[in-house]
Amino acid sequence: MKQLFFILSLSAAATCMAAKPETSKPFVTITQKDGKTLGYSPTSGVKIITVDGLKFKDLNRNGKLDKYEDWRLPARERAIDLASQLSIEEIAGLMLYSAHQAIPANEQGFGAGTYNGKPLSKSGAKASDISDAQKKFLINDYLRHVLITTLQSPRIAAEWNNNVQALCESIGHGIPANNSSDPRNGTTANTEYNAGAGGAISLWPGQLGLAATFDPAVVKEFGQIASHEYRALGIATALSPQIDIASEPRWSRVNGTFGEDTNLAVDMARAYCDGFQSSEDNNGGWGMFSVNAMVKHWPGGGPEEGGRDAHFDYGKYAVYPGNNFHTLLRPFIDGAFKLNDGTGMAASVMPYYTISTNQNGGSGSNRGNSYNKYLITDLLRNKYAFDGVVCTDWMITADVSGVSRFEGKCWGAENLSIAQRHYEILKAGVDQFGGNNDKEPVLKAYQMWKDEFGSVSARQRFESSAVRLLVNIFRTGLFENPYLDPNITSKTVGNPKYMQAGYDAQVKSIVMLKNHANVLPLKSKKLKVYVPKRFVKGVPDWWGNTSADKTEYPVDMNIVKKFYTVVDTPEAADFSLVFIESPNGGTGYSDEDAKQGGNGYVPISLQYGKYTANTAREKSLAGGDTFEKTDNRSYKGKSTTAYNHTDAELVKLMHQQMQGKPVVVSVKCYKPCVLAEVEPYADAIVVDFETQAQAVLDIISGKREPSGLLPMQFPKDMLTVEAQKEDVSRDMTPYTDADGNSYDFAFGLNWKGKISDWRTEKYK
Repeated sequence: MKQLFFILSLSAAATCMAAKPETSKPFVTITQKDGKTLGYSPTSGVKIITVDGLKFKDLNRNGKLDKYEDWRLPARERAIDLASQLSIEEIAGLMLYSAHQAIPANEQGFGAGTYNGKPLSKSGAKASDISDAQKKFLINDYLRHVLITTLQSPRIAAEWNNNVQALCESIGHGIPANNSSDPRNGTTANTEYNAGAGGAISLWPGQLGLAATFDPAVVKEFGQIASHEYRALGIATALSPQIDIASEPRWSRVNGTFGEDTNLAVDMARAYCDGFQSSEDNNGGWGMFSVNAMVKHWPGGGPEEGGRDAHFDYGKYAVYPGNNFHTLLRPFIDGAFKLNDGTGMAASVMPYYTISTNQNGGSGSNRGNSYNKYLITDLLRNKYAFDGVVCTDWMITADVSGVSRFEGKCWGAENLSIAQRHYEILKAGVDQFGGNNDKEPVLKAYQMWKDEFGSVSARQRFESSAVRLLVNIFRTGLFENPYLDPNITSKTVGNPKYMQAGYDAQVKSIVMLKNHANVLPLKSKKLKVYVPKRFVKGVPDWWGNTSADKTEYPVDMNIVKKFYTVVDTPEAADFSLVFIESPNGGTGYSDEDAKQGGNGYVPISLQYGKYTANTAREKSLAGGDTFEKTDNRSYKGKSTTAYNHTDAELVKLMHQQMQGKPVVVSVKCYKPCVLAEVEPYADAIVVDFETQAQAVLDIISGKREPSGLLPMQFPKDMLTVEAQKEDVSRDMTPYTDADGNSYDFAFGLNWKGKISDWRTEKYK
């Protein structure tokens, strides 16, 4: 793979070296034998100056070489110089991180925007043009950190990047845009990441699938490839990896983690950050292929009480019944902060929305993590010596109007003004505000600091954050050349070798849990298979919208036909292949329960059928809320049924209809699940963590051998789930199947039986 990187690097470099100053091009490149390649827009007003026979960009147009313009100097020295020149308004703009930006802007709904006051289709604008909202926050608010979501194509992404960089270069000190993205290489996406999945790109398993390979080398390879693709798209910061320990199995974001084992998560976090940040053009240090990694979510978002998620008020409390707070820090302090390669430490950290209950240094104040000075300054900054950027999660300074509303997430600061929230976050030690395009509340927070601590202290506080933010832009080379050749972008993103590497990782991530009587592999293409349609219940999304119920084939049947002969009835089939998903047991809150006089809290189930929480806590460990009359969030005695309970019923039906012929079950897993309702009726079970169906069929057909291992325990029942502690890993009784295999952490089968190799020896 390193040879491939080198070839692509040379190709990109050759294109830059061949470029000539042409006014017909949107940018000009200047190559230097003994210096950096420079890129600039001929319309930005930037001039090139020569010092000691070397060329530099005069970004502030003052006719001399400032330290921040001198690419020979260390990034931090350049950042200090530039920060000292910036106005408070410009620093406030650096502290902003945009709301989600679709390229081009959607015409309605999420990510909507206009061009000259009109939707794109009626504006005459190009898909790569800068939208009205983007012009406003780039010019008026000095914003330079842009979160990109959907992309029409890699070429459009490159052209849009060039337009944005030319605009930024023409303003003030010429600070380039540091564009970023949530994970975008997944084959499928949950609600959290849908906005980030766009554009042709190499396809990899979900992060939990990467963990299922139990191989940090695979994760590092992913980072190396994804960093090349990101930079080719104009993206220099990754809002990833998510390195929370999945110690609470009911949490909806388990699928975005590296699983529940601390040692595995530490190694995977380190490999991911090394892969993204290390650049082969600088011996593994910062370079033209580096992407800043923003690890999340400090100090670990996993131990949500009852598994409820902190995107909503009803899930805002993290709890620590096992007194295991410090163990949850290890993926950060022993992984992301102790890298093997030349960049040394992850560039940025994002705290989670949660109130980490009573983790406040004895102050008695329970607020969201970004408001918590003990967590940010005392621990992260002082004890663990992190001096990179700390950026809040999105919308934590915005207002919220109800316990189940997807709005702001200002937990513990609901009664403060928006400006006061910004001020409290700055006092806690945070540098940047996620999802805020407006500099005004930041400027008000500056005035509050000035009023309380004086103008000198206020300026120093703002400059300290500006330096951290600028360092990440300097060391990724954006000040020298932020421009892209769309032709190189099109050839790089999702090229065949990258796609093959991603697909191979998908196959490696698939776990075979059951293979009774060695029914797998089913190799012959002459075999007749029956794939039943799957009922999909319309489930409310985060905004309260519910899709229609539907019954459909769960996979593209054309893919299945490449492996087997597809038949229309169980009677005509040699075996049945049933595609289902892990139980969707709800969010843990019910507006209907609240309307009927309850507290609104209901259990989150990991089983398919009806579950009644008779053994749940009488009194919740955390509670108390602006919108609630009681501080007890217990759901004891209440019942819930998974939205997709019909998945288990479908497997049982196939068992009956096949009359002794094999039933093979493929489970797409987003979190641990109780398989007691499925396993007895399946002859074979394979589990994937967000892979393509083709990869699953490669395993079932014997084209490839299964090698994945469970990155988390699959529990015996919901009793053991209720008994486990939210902050403790691997503390459940695993399910044991009819063949006597326990679905424990690091369990998996290959054709010979239970896998036992260097991975199980190291991690189990």
